[in-house]
Amino acid sequence: MTRLEVSNVHTYYGTSHILFDVSLEVNEGESVCLLGRNGAGKTTTLKTIMGLAPAARGTVRFNSADLVRREPYEIARQGIGYVPDERLIFPDLTVRENLEIAVKKGVSTHLEPWTVARIYDLFPVLLPLDARLGGYLSGGEQQMLTIGRTLMGNPSLLLLDEPVEGVAPVVVQELTRRIKELKTLGLTILFAEQNIHFASEISDRAYVIEKGQIRFHGTMQELAANDDVKQKYLMI
Repeated sequence: MTRLEVSNVHTYYGTSHILFDVSLEVNEGESVCLLGRNGAGKTTTLKTIMGLAPAARGTVRFNSADLVRREPYEIARQGIGYVPDERLIFPDLTVRENLEIAVKKGVSTHLEPWTVARIYDLFPVLLPLDARLGGYLSGGEQQMLTIGRTLMGNPSLLLLDEPVEGVAPVVVQELTRRIKELKTLGLTILFAEQNIHFASEISDRAYVIEKGQIRFHGTMQELAANDDVKQKYLMI
């Protein structure tokens, strides 16, 4: 079943044309990555889905509902959770307070509701930090908290924008394990990334974007075998 369908989307920032005829889809239970270099259009694609950078043309559908011209809070209520790359936690709230403030009833009937205890099971490193202010966490801890806080909204589709950018290799390994676990639990995931090695660990399929256009779509195995695409668009 197709959960998310983006079709022929064009997005602008002011008069600057950023996305050109972008199309992609994510099926229920899949983990799909949007790969590309900095400035390729990855973040804009996620923001377009969330209504933060509205599509000027094209369609965005989630569970067959049209999302174009809806406000971001309305899109979130449909069951989409967005983890931006800025790690926007509340620095003056504790870890627990950051999680509790985000509680929202989900719309999915097949996923178990998230609680603070379940977040601590998913990210055990956060449990001993329960009473610590968010501003005193490391970058990796803040990333885990940001993902955990988004999960507290009980989304059925999770959008992740470069989840391992700027974190230590040991944190990359931990996030790889935890995102795999989320997929096992049945959560549908679309994430933007430039780290193909990380993406290959957790993705079923990949879209490669360059200069706002989709240049490749296929399985991770097909991408791994396509040296031309990797060299031309991912510098590998």
